[in-house]
Amino acid sequence: MSYHVLVDDTFCSTDQSHRYTKGEYETYGEALAVCREIVDRFLRHECATGMPASAAYFRYMMFGKEPSIVEYSESPDTSPGFSAWDYARARCEELCSRNPEKNDQHGVVTTCPA
Repeated sequence: MSYHVLVDDTFCSTDQSHRYTKGEYETYGEALAVCREIVDRFLRHECATGMPASAAYFRYMMFGKEPSIVEYSESPDTSPGFSAWDYARARCEELCSRNPEKNDQHGVVTTCPA
């Protein structure tokens, strides 16, 4: 069994000629880590000081890379899958709540870090 990570460009989501294969991995965990890093790399680069999570997520939806995992197996069992959209949404909330200079009275951060 192997797992392939395919990457689509969200800006050209209907044009499959922009899709590429990132790699083939022996375990789902390895493929998942690669997918997460692709999304995280974009968000770290695009997240600006003071940017709300909704703005960071919008930028991801418009311009990010959308990785997916395809399982190649003889087994009828399938992997749990990966939703780049769901992961990006959650990461935007996390990343945009980590600016120590913008903490509110309860320690909750409300804007993206630099």
